Amino acid sequence: MKSMIASLASQILSDVVWAVSQMGLRTIRRASVLAAVVAILPVYSAQAAAPHIVLIMVDDLGWMDLRCQGNDRLNTPRIDALAKQGVRFTNAYSASPVCSPTRGAMITGLSPARLHITQHGKDGPNFWPKDRRIQPPAAEHVLPLKTDSLAKRLKASGYSTGFFGKWHLSGELDPKDPTAGGPDFWPEHHGFDVNIGGCGLGGPPSYFDPYRIPAIKPRKKGEYLEDRLADETTAFMQANHKKPMFICLWTYNVHFPFEAPEDLIAKYKGKEGPGLKNASYGAQIEATDRAVGRVLDEIDRLGIADNTIVIFTSDNGGWEGATDNRPLRSGKGDLYEGGLRVPLIVRWPAMTATGNPVAPGTTTDTPVITMDLPATILDAANVKLGQNQVLDGVSLRPLLQGKKLDRDALFFHYPHYAWHKANRPGGAVRSGQYKLIRRYDDNSLELFDLASDLGEKRNLAAEKPEVATKLDDQLGRWLKETRAQLPLPIK
Repeated sequence: MKSMIASLASQILSDVVWAVSQMGLRTIRRASVLAAVVAILPVYSAQAAAPHIVLIMVDDLGWMDLRCQGNDRLNTPRIDALAKQGVRFTNAYSASPVCSPTRGAMITGLSPARLHITQHGKDGPNFWPKDRRIQPPAAEHVLPLKTDSLAKRLKASGYSTGFFGKWHLSGELDPKDPTAGGPDFWPEHHGFDVNIGGCGLGGPPSYFDPYRIPAIKPRKKGEYLEDRLADETTAFMQANHKKPMFICLWTYNVHFPFEAPEDLIAKYKGKEGPGLKNASYGAQIEATDRAVGRVLDEIDRLGIADNTIVIFTSDNGGWEGATDNRPLRSGKGDLYEGGLRVPLIVRWPAMTATGNPVAPGTTTDTPVITMDLPATILDAANVKLGQNQVLDGVSLRPLLQGKKLDRDALFFHYPHYAWHKANRPGGAVRSGQYKLIRRYDDNSLELFDLASDLGEKRNLAAEKPEVATKLDDQLGRWLKETRAQLPLPIK
């Protein structure tokens, strides 16, 4: 669509120029008509070409929590269809194994290490095991208002911006210090025209209206939260689709509490087993799929599908208490693959149209990370960075054009204990087939060959010391470059 409009505008301009030239430009009026056309067409072309962007991020959705990812116990027809219309990334990673750091990375394009938002909410003694060897660093949990957010950048470029769902980057209101967190840090203060649901909560008190979420007004008792968010999203689209839109639909599903419509729960009762630990969780996933489908249907109904980029992903790996991440090891809150690897689907019609190297329904195994998504969005919207501004991701445009990314490694930094206290603080690097984890409590190293050991069962650090040393050095340089905060020994 983008290239089609530009081509059409160019052709019209060429025809007008030819026609006026045949008239000999004998009158001022004819010259004025030509000048007006020359002035208007490029503006129209640029405005029409700016893509709508719908960024869908599900909370806690594991790598194996979709049928298109290989889990045939789940019913996700709309998301599966989206994968067939776009590109599915089989080696996609969240910026962190927990939610808030990834959310900060998604809305800024900066790594959690650089942001110093490295824990899921405010850290504290409740997360710390009594026998810990190290003290986790103090971490930010509120996104500063001065931050150059994705929404601010797009809004400045003419986009209407809407946020729907879970934010978890504003902290709690402190009456003694209102500058430290609370409603003044909700999405509407970070560049969004509309905010429905975004606040400091990490999970909803209830998935049924009244939700007791301060950023959502009660509307219809018993209404399911994801249905409400889909309804608010489609209403925003109807009101704003005449100009470029940037929409974040960041669902509260599939986070605790595990609640879903009864008719969907009934579909999964008695079907529990490998790939499905409980019926309510499977129902939550299907309810999310249903909500995503409603948004996709509205895009089609409005006739904007050809000029709309849809991105679907998760904020971290699945929580082992709720889902089955196998064949991956561990889950949310851990630096093993189960905590970091997530689904990712990108539908960008301009990049997957007939005649381009990458066709709809393609999969790619190139490793990518959360920060690549804002970089891709800014690239697609032709938004340039200001002086001294940086991004920690790269645009995925080359991959969607059948080319390679110019990048050697992905890096991770989680210097905390998760709420479950079952992890060990550490940093990690993925380069090629290898992944290295450095544990901050004793500086021990774990090296895995993900090409032959996806489940990370065999530590190769002693067998391949040269590889381990090289990757550890890379990780160390990256930690210094981002000024990552590290734990300190307990004396």
